[in-house]
Amino acid sequence: SLYCSRDATGFSRDVPGILLVANITRCMFWIGKRFEFALLVQSILMIFAQLGLLYICLLFKPKHEPISDRPFHLWQWKLYSHYIEFLAALIVCQTILVLVLGRQEWFVDALGFVSLGLESTLPIPQLISNFKQKSLYGFSMLTLLGWLGGDGFKTAYFFFQHSPLQFTVCAIFQLSIDVGES
Repeated sequence: SLYCSRDATGFSRDVPGILLVANITRCMFWIGKRFEFALLVQSILMIFAQLGLLYICLLFKPKHEPISDRPFHLWQWKLYSHYIEFLAALIVCQTILVLVLGRQEWFVDALGFVSLGLESTLPIPQLISNFKQKSLYGFSMLTLLGWLGGDGFKTAYFFFQHSPLQFTVCAIFQLSIDVGES
């Protein structure tokens, strides 16, 4: 009989965590500085996709997980409801901040840089891993080409659509990390 192991050991829950926080913050940025509606819809869809991915990661987590040494076991909780509570608190806090400071241009710009800057750091762990190994062994060149192509297209789109500065700057940063990995 063919046995297929369902185990999410190789996938870090930090990835959906970063994308959830980044895209929730990007939605708050949209309230202060209206950018293309399609990018707002993309953020909303990404939130739902990452919530689903997080659920799957927890469903197939290893039976004997090491105990987290992070303060408050941040983003290493055992129950899906703890993640939802954290995200709800984040949304409430950000909503209050947007209501209080939403007319301040510096605050709105900072929201944009936080959300897009956070998302643009996603390739950094892979870059560090490749640097430590001094090779791309175990890393698919097809994945790297996909990242380069996608991030290149995204950067061009932001330029041609005259998206807010935060989109363009962070896309260039992310593309530079991709190039550094190759």
